[in-house]
Amino acid sequence: MGKAITLEEILNLTRRLSLVEKVRLIERLAPEIERELNAAQSGQRKSLRGLWKGLDITAEDLHEARRDMWSGFPREEI
Repeated sequence: MGKAITLEEILNLTRRLSLVEKVRLIERLAPEIERELNAAQSGQRKSLRGLWKGLDITAEDLHEARRDMWSGFPREEI
């Protein structure tokens, strides 16, 4: 098996390419990168539907939370 190529070696080789060859390289790599990103993201998403199922949050609970959050506004040190 051959020696692994480092990112720095690839960058050095890429710098030797003409502008047209650099564009062609990007055109060939972009679809592959996009496929890999889509594959990685598709498995990571989790549905939030039903996240609050079973919790009984009342209007009074929300009012109390807002009252607590805004109780120190505006602060003196600002």
